[in-house]
Amino acid sequence: MLVLVAPGQGAQTPGFLSPWLDLPGAEDRLRAWSAAIDLDLVHYGTKADADEIRDTAVAQPLLVASALLSARQLFPVTGDLARDVGAVAGHSVGELAATALAGVLTDEAAIRLVRTRGLAMADAAAVTRTGMSALLGGDPDTTVAHLETLGLTPANVNGSGQIVAAGTLEQLAALEANPPEGVRRVVALKVAGAFHTHHMAPASSALEEAARALDPADPAVPYVSNKDGRAVATGADVLTRLIGQVASPVRWDRCMETFQERGVTALIELCPGGTLTGLAKRALPGVKTLALKTPDDLDAARTLIAEHSSTAD
Repeated sequence: MLVLVAPGQGAQTPGFLSPWLDLPGAEDRLRAWSAAIDLDLVHYGTKADADEIRDTAVAQPLLVASALLSARQLFPVTGDLARDVGAVAGHSVGELAATALAGVLTDEAAIRLVRTRGLAMADAAAVTRTGMSALLGGDPDTTVAHLETLGLTPANVNGSGQIVAAGTLEQLAALEANPPEGVRRVVALKVAGAFHTHHMAPASSALEEAARALDPADPAVPYVSNKDGRAVATGADVLTRLIGQVASPVRWDRCMETFQERGVTALIELCPGGTLTGLAKRALPGVKTLALKTPDDLDAARTLIAEHSSTAD
């Protein structure tokens, strides 16, 4: 069974979309999405520097656009994807891409919604100086208990010995000075705020208002939610979870447990791939993984799809 996943914020690097725009129709698609949200995705994906694409209001639509751009090279329409893919999921903002891949929203609707999300989360992050840090190693229960004593939130529980803490910069400094027992490293992430915590509650409200204008379809392929790792049956429930997910923890560990329970044999991470395949290699031994970094990876992805699709012998 093949799983298709979309990465979250922090996966972007300067110029990462440049080679993708050489593909037929890719630049036209990206410019159409840019016009829809009044944001030059071509510029930000090819010429902007690291600071420019770290901006939450830019990074989020850029990441969803890049995931969809790479996915449509493999699966031009949702029907193709539903035929070959056993489940889709996205990490944090990657869930917006997964929503389009599952056929719950059109690509353009997902791009518009993530633009709203990015702006609202950037506004929420500006209220208080906050951030996120990844903790590598250690016992999860011990780590979570230690974070709570510091007033921090385990915002991403990623599995494979990785938990991401979120809170004020002062709380994160205290964490770095006094990490939980067994944690090997505390790594500050290049994000602009404490995502998936109570600091993002205003963004949830903005997203809820924007979602009222949408008419979601039920998923055409199982959509695995960050909330609890469950496959979601209705489009309405997908949107409800997307709204709440902005201010609640990402349980990627449970998503990977669901992939395993469903019999995953291969996982493809959409552009800009790398982070989620790394987690999968540690948490899902024996599962073949592939990260779409450049168009040079597309042929290998097509081979993997042919070998592991739901229609393969």
